[in-house]
Amino acid sequence: MKRYDHVAQTLTQRIEQGQYRIGDRLPSVRTLCRELGVSVSTAQEAYRRLEESGLAEARPRSGYYVLPRPTPSVLPKVSRPAQRPLDVSQWDQVLELVASSPVHDRLLMLGRGIPDLTAASLRPLHRQLSTLHRHVAAHGLSYDSLQGSLELRRQIVRLADKSGCLLHPDDVLITTGCQEALSLALRTLTEPGDVVAVDSPSFYGTMQILKAQKLKALEIPTDPQSGISLEALELALEQWPIKAIQITPTCNNPLGYTMPEARKRALVALAQRFDVAIVEDDIYGDLSFDTPRPRTLKSFDDDGRVLLCSAFSKTLVPGLRVGWMAPGRYRDQVLHMKYVSTGASATLPQLAVAEFVQHGHYERHLREMIRQYRQHRDIMIDWVMRYFPPGTGVSYPQGGFLLWLELPGNIDCVRLKERLVGEGLHVTPGSLFSASGKYRHCLRLNYATAMTPAVEAGIRRVGEAVTALLDQQVPA
Repeated sequence: MKRYDHVAQTLTQRIEQGQYRIGDRLPSVRTLCRELGVSVSTAQEAYRRLEESGLAEARPRSGYYVLPRPTPSVLPKVSRPAQRPLDVSQWDQVLELVASSPVHDRLLMLGRGIPDLTAASLRPLHRQLSTLHRHVAAHGLSYDSLQGSLELRRQIVRLADKSGCLLHPDDVLITTGCQEALSLALRTLTEPGDVVAVDSPSFYGTMQILKAQKLKALEIPTDPQSGISLEALELALEQWPIKAIQITPTCNNPLGYTMPEARKRALVALAQRFDVAIVEDDIYGDLSFDTPRPRTLKSFDDDGRVLLCSAFSKTLVPGLRVGWMAPGRYRDQVLHMKYVSTGASATLPQLAVAEFVQHGHYERHLREMIRQYRQHRDIMIDWVMRYFPPGTGVSYPQGGFLLWLELPGNIDCVRLKERLVGEGLHVTPGSLFSASGKYRHCLRLNYATAMTPAVEAGIRRVGEAVTALLDQQVPA
């Protein structure tokens, strides 16, 4: 082996062992020369070999950096859900998930949909909340309007413009999180027994809204890269009396895909042809890795049939419970539903978020989180490919901070979760994301927080447990 090959192999081993992580700056040429006792030309040739292998890149006047790995070689398969409307189950599992506390239960939460709450770019929000609590006027302690803070609605209109939506503050309603927005939308559009078409897998919170309203879910096949099958949806609309389509087309939860713009436009046209409403969940849309920020379905809506729902729970913090919706032609009915359910939303959190956005902190925070989440995605995918058994399907999220795994064999992730809880680890089984408990062989992981050695050890242990379950299926 030539000397530069030996140096390149040493750097490759360090990268594979996690000593240098994706996005990290590698040692300078001079540092490498001193450490390994090689010449400048040998170090430069070693780095050239790393560039050829796709492990590193040279940045002008900056040095060499570890590159992300390419798209996973095995993606999750296109879903094949039941072709008939179903009653929603899984409430017990969802309740167990949302009731779990990493503090009280001493669990490493590897699957919850929670953003990074420790980001330095959130500090202005902390200061604004503190200032408002100390110096708040009577307005901040009273009910705000049923529609919500005008200051916040004005800022939301400005942000919505980036997704192609031309809204007026009167078009926007503030809600207690995105969950209330989704609930208001579906309660407005449906009656018990109605059928709602959903992408599959689908966010378990929405599925439980369908269960509570005694609605039936018709799960539509969904591609992990391009989204819901428009062909299958069209057939379903011809066959079943579908009252609404509920979908997360941008930075989907849990698959992470963003529907191409042409398919978004076609979906709205399909809804118009069959005269059905669309409930669009865009809560992760501002965390897209693409530039410019992808357009919403609402931006193609010219007759008010798209009810756009979102919140600051995933981009900022969930505890403030600040959500919003643009209900289009259903505005009056939604307002009535809002009044009889929760009335006006809490005032102080709305004022704090409005100031945070108005002063430019929100855009700066988004830039930092998008950079971080993109890097963390690649690190997490690298860990999964390293520690999980061959054949594991891995999604390639185009935004947000959630990863979907499809495990080989007939692995039962509910059983896996129960085993890991005893070791202080908590994962989210895929069965929560289906009306009937499908996707039991799938997992959702979260890569929002720091990719620490403890998190890597947790992912390694999950992979080992999956491998052990897989080995048990092999006949002796």
